[in-house]
Amino acid sequence: MTPTWLTQLLFRFGCLLSVLALTSDGNGLSLASDPSGTVNFLDMVNNLQGDSGRGYYIEMSIGTPGQKLNILVDTGSSNFAVAAAPHPFITHYFNTALSSTYQSNGRTVAVRYTQGNWEGQLGIDHVSIPKGPNGTVTINIAAILSSNGFFLPGINWQGILGMAYPMLARPDSSVEPFFNSVVQQLGIPDIFSLQMCGAGLSASSAADPAGGSLVMGGVEPTLYRGSVWYTPIIEEWYYQVEVLKLEVGDQNLNLDCREYNMDKAIVDSGTTLLRLPVNVFNAVVEAITHSSLIQDFSSGFWDGTKLACWMKGETPWRFFPKLSIYLRATNTSQSFRITILPQLYIQPITDVDGTLDCFRFGVSSSANGLVIGATVMEGFYVVFDRAQQRLGFALSTCAASGGVALSEIAGPFSAADVAADCSAGSLKEPLMWLISYALMAVCGLILIILLLLLVLPCRRRDRFGEITDESSLVRHRIK
Repeated sequence: MTPTWLTQLLFRFGCLLSVLALTSDGNGLSLASDPSGTVNFLDMVNNLQGDSGRGYYIEMSIGTPGQKLNILVDTGSSNFAVAAAPHPFITHYFNTALSSTYQSNGRTVAVRYTQGNWEGQLGIDHVSIPKGPNGTVTINIAAILSSNGFFLPGINWQGILGMAYPMLARPDSSVEPFFNSVVQQLGIPDIFSLQMCGAGLSASSAADPAGGSLVMGGVEPTLYRGSVWYTPIIEEWYYQVEVLKLEVGDQNLNLDCREYNMDKAIVDSGTTLLRLPVNVFNAVVEAITHSSLIQDFSSGFWDGTKLACWMKGETPWRFFPKLSIYLRATNTSQSFRITILPQLYIQPITDVDGTLDCFRFGVSSSANGLVIGATVMEGFYVVFDRAQQRLGFALSTCAASGGVALSEIAGPFSAADVAADCSAGSLKEPLMWLISYALMAVCGLILIILLLLLVLPCRRRDRFGEITDESSLVRHRIK
């Protein structure tokens, strides 16, 4: 038996390790002390609630005195926006008049989605996170005063927390995003990590809702198994990555790798589904139908207009293959593979009369790029290492059902059989500027109108904040 004094010493040492900030080096993760005590990763474990159908949210305290609201975590946008007026689908909102520290700067902001929009006023106020980094920060806040289709029935959040880069902030990149402010004011490492634990759970079930963890400032080792595999962030607006190929089961789709990145490939917690460019989506559906027992399946299931139902207790996942995505590694001559089992993309939605279980296809087509959304992210612990411009994937400890792991990760593999730059399928910003100026020279008077339309690259959100790639949670969550 270990002596009492030694047991206490080991316990204290273990606790000390758990509050150390994890920073990254070229070979993986290393421990570094955090003398300020700003970061305690264990305090952030299980600080999220929600599910993939309605999003994952974190409790935040806004204003003075603090008003507690649940805020949706979205790595595919950059504004921190909260309800600041009553709405029939939310229980409470941020009352700016009750905060002695709120200051409006008089600027208006509007964000339009394919389905839904909100408008409001920009301001600043104090924000703290009960289960987040220690300390209070002064944050840019978009106070939502009106909206249409943004807040929907059944949600339990009252705002959205954009965790992406300033390029996506509205009305322009001068509005510093939330996490940038946290890093600067609290001095924590420029890295956060995300675990979402809704894998295999029905998005329509309110009983025992799923949760997760948003760890700001580093990585919590208890939330993943094995190694963290890193892929470069190739452009800092969305978290854009480079996809090299896809496999259905063991079958390579054999598409040009530029097809997978047309016109971008991003990792976005605010998108419910795995969204694929049209050609890639069609190839995936064809490969699934040819390699499984469901050749005569209804086309409505694939396009999202119909659910597929089985007798209660009969699991459909045996009919479907695994899906694998190959990402370029930080050693650019190599790649690694993240794989999801059918339990992640054949998603339980509801039951019928207690006799049928009904499921949806967790993959959809996209007109503007590949989006690794919650369907895939729920299988992994995802590390957003902004300091070293890379994203990490590791097996999530909560991605299991009945003792069966629902995700896999493997590598390294040679990337010699793919193009040196698979993201070259999209027009880059300098070329877009040249085109814009050429049109201005040719079109004369019309040029003024074109300048307003083309001053931002057409592949980004327009000046009014419209999300043109339809990748938002607003469009794809369960209603």
